[in-house]
Amino acid sequence: MAVDRPLRVVLADDSAFMRALVGRALTDGGFDVVGRAVDGAGALELCRELRPDVLTLDLAMPGLGGLDVLARLGTDAPSVPVVVVSAFSPADGARAVDALTAGAFDLVAKPAGDTPLRAFAEELAEKVRAAAESGARPRPRVRRATAGTGADRPAPPAGQRATSRAGGGPVLAIASSTGGPRSLAALLPRLRSLPAGGVIVQHMPPGFTRSLAERLDRASAVEVREARDGDRLRRDLVLVAPGGTHLRFDAQGVARLTDEPAIGGLRPRADLTISDLARLHGDRLLLLVLTGMGRDGELGAQDVRRARGTIWAEHESTCAVYGMPRAVVEGGLAARALPIEELAGAAADELAGARQEVAA
Repeated sequence: MAVDRPLRVVLADDSAFMRALVGRALTDGGFDVVGRAVDGAGALELCRELRPDVLTLDLAMPGLGGLDVLARLGTDAPSVPVVVVSAFSPADGARAVDALTAGAFDLVAKPAGDTPLRAFAEELAEKVRAAAESGARPRPRVRRATAGTGADRPAPPAGQRATSRAGGGPVLAIASSTGGPRSLAALLPRLRSLPAGGVIVQHMPPGFTRSLAERLDRASAVEVREARDGDRLRRDLVLVAPGGTHLRFDAQGVARLTDEPAIGGLRPRADLTISDLARLHGDRLLLLVLTGMGRDGELGAQDVRRARGTIWAEHESTCAVYGMPRAVVEGGLAARALPIEELAGAAADELAGARQEVAA
């Protein structure tokens, strides 16, 4: 985002020590800290008064907590991109997932005893800049027509077509990153059935993906849970790749959790999972690429296209970050690009229709 002034940030934390630490990290990173709040009510007041580019928000504060602030932005105060800066651990991952689903742009864990302050400051600066860019980016007009340029490619020769081992209909694969929990919360509850199961790869730290799966499971008609070594896809089951491991599928379709090195800083890496599924399920694979930074999913989508599977992307208008979907759309891989609510409805209809065909 091109600006002729430093990005303006309000920070909210009830700890004087953390206000000083976060404030110094932001100032050293070139940001203008225009306000500091000690609680949620103060954060809303400063957002109304100062209209910052970004709000950094602690979740555990007296009175109005961080989740209350997220719920009131856009009504009691202007809508401001939020980077949550709070204490997190796998044990309280549910709180982090709630914040992301409620609209927080991203999370930064407060530095623990073994966390280098420089690493904390660099992560904070990167995510605050990305949040500001997301808030300033004009939303494009939605095109109702298909956005893909690869949908009308000729099929490969019969001898080169991948064959599907998915019994009973299409397999669903979803790749998402920044903003993903919110998009997933809009999508999964719309799925009334999954003829042959599905997989989600969401970039999150270890421990947090279990909370994400549990939250989605409570809101969905299908079963959603974190993947385990030895799992197999089955009807009405969605497996979530655990944070900190790659989710692979062997030649027999058995899930394998591996500690192979991170790729591009990511573990799980969606490309690996998608490519395995394309090899196994061929033209029965439906891939949805949702909001997120970077290009993860593009290489996997190329394998899906070669296997004659189907690729849809979330439209820029509803993405927190238009990175991963942009890669597959501009690469001519996506047959459709739709806002998340429309994408959810289209996927639900596609999968329900496929199930009826199988039953018939």
